[in-house]
Amino acid sequence: MLDTASGLKRTHNCGELNKKHLGKQVVLMGWVNVRRDHGGLIFLDLRDRTGITQVVFNPQISRGSHQKAEEIRNEYVIAIRGKVAERPPGTVNQNLSTGQIEVLAEELRILNQAKDLPFEISDKLELGEELRLRYRYLDLRRPEMREKLILRHRTAKTVRDFLDKEGFLEIETPFLTKSTPEGARDYLIPSRVNPGKFYALPQSPQLFKQLLMVAGMEKYFQIVKCFRDEDLRADRQPEHTQIDMEMSFVEPEDIFNLVENLIVHLFKSVLDVALKIPFPHLSYEESLKTYGTDKPDTRFGLGIVDISDLAGKTNFKIFTSALQKGGKVQGINAKGGGKLSKKDIKDLEDLVISQGAKGVAWFKVAEGSIESPFKKFFKGEELKELVSRMEAKDEDLLLFIADKDDVVTEVLGELRLELGRKLGLAEKGRYQFLWIVGFPLLQLDDEGRWDAAHHPFCMPYEEDIPSLEKEPGRVRAKTYDLVLNGKELGTGSIRIHFRELQEKIFKILGIGEQEMNSKFGFFLQALEYGAPPHGGIAIGLDRLVAGMGGWESIREVIAFPKTQKAICPLTESPSPVNSKQLKELHITIDKTAAPW
Repeated sequence: MLDTASGLKRTHNCGELNKKHLGKQVVLMGWVNVRRDHGGLIFLDLRDRTGITQVVFNPQISRGSHQKAEEIRNEYVIAIRGKVAERPPGTVNQNLSTGQIEVLAEELRILNQAKDLPFEISDKLELGEELRLRYRYLDLRRPEMREKLILRHRTAKTVRDFLDKEGFLEIETPFLTKSTPEGARDYLIPSRVNPGKFYALPQSPQLFKQLLMVAGMEKYFQIVKCFRDEDLRADRQPEHTQIDMEMSFVEPEDIFNLVENLIVHLFKSVLDVALKIPFPHLSYEESLKTYGTDKPDTRFGLGIVDISDLAGKTNFKIFTSALQKGGKVQGINAKGGGKLSKKDIKDLEDLVISQGAKGVAWFKVAEGSIESPFKKFFKGEELKELVSRMEAKDEDLLLFIADKDDVVTEVLGELRLELGRKLGLAEKGRYQFLWIVGFPLLQLDDEGRWDAAHHPFCMPYEEDIPSLEKEPGRVRAKTYDLVLNGKELGTGSIRIHFRELQEKIFKILGIGEQEMNSKFGFFLQALEYGAPPHGGIAIGLDRLVAGMGGWESIREVIAFPKTQKAICPLTESPSPVNSKQLKELHITIDKTAAPW
């Protein structure tokens, strides 16, 4: 039969005892990290959230506790009472904050047992993600995972304290709201009391935070869950958390200053890392041209170079064919990449093909000569001109993509990141922030219709508004993205604050009068009652914490994340519901579409 903790009160945590506590009676509670039986003595490392303390069971001190300790196994939950003593000479553990002391147990209570675990509670093991997520409560016992959640907690608290001092009000907005187009599919919730009608989980609090500006709150923030039904990647989840901010009577520079000061304070307070401000600015067009993406990792160079004019002079059909079809030829000089093996280059070729390109043409520069399977298609002078344009030197690797404009840009952007990893250029522990500005307001979708590049509520530059009617593709928006080491941390904009312009944007997006009033009528009406100029930004908390710790996947910093298929292995959700629940919601399942 298991013991209870009745009558024992925890006096200390397992990570706080030291030589100042020598001779004191203490009560510790926690999990058995490791048990060691040395014949006459039994040692165990007792662990809680704060750390580890060594406990010694000596039959000469307490025979009953010593006998009981023989039953203990790893991850048992126990309580012990005993006296703090100095460790004998030669047994001090310098790796532990408690390594100079041990507790000589006088009483032991086994509060709960543990079955054999599916994996060891250790940071040294390589564990599959499916197994980790299925037993997430065990995964979170590992010190590495505990520290990640502590970092997340400290980050959120620091943000709240900073914004409070800046005069912001933390205001909650609804989770059950109206379905409005914001770029991704909505998660819909059927209403039982309003048959045939649905709520939507918010993709962001966009309309509500704008309404709070209309309400005169002036400075709002919220650390809030957002929900998007979209295809997932390592840095995406169906539910994510963002630091949402909105302010009245501001221009982009005001938001840049606020966010930069927040980030500087956060990194200094939480990581003791000093950052320099202001963060650099890069236009959207220049970012695509130089880095092939609107969220570049600027910890290293490897900029993209256009050689279409040179390629057009050659007889290399891969180049000339792409140019004849209206495409372009661009490349990257992977400085020092000449040391990469043929297998490494084959991996790079596989990458570009997986991203939609037909292949990659590569040239190694070594001792003034060129090594390449494509060398035979070029004249000597053409190769020299190519090397000169790419500013190549010995041990450099030149890589070229020839294809449609968008394919070349996107593929070279991914290739550049992979080269940064392979060549060790993406230095860990270095934080390179960047503002991307000057985004287009609108973009054409796959069917040739205008769509919002960010969302429909972004304010255009005033000088571009006359172009909305005839040249909407030329209109720039007062939008901005915050990027950290190649990851988009946040997106924001100055918002449209008067009805006439907002309606005009909706019409360009193909939203008719009836749909406009049905989905946005309440919002358009609010703009007629003295809406102030306003703007804001939303910073992804998950991505921010992952970036601070240098982790690739945001699943590492979320307590209970879902897989790339939006499944929770722990709870086995999503899952079917019974017929009674469906009947109450007036829903019928199409049995031919259901997977069960």
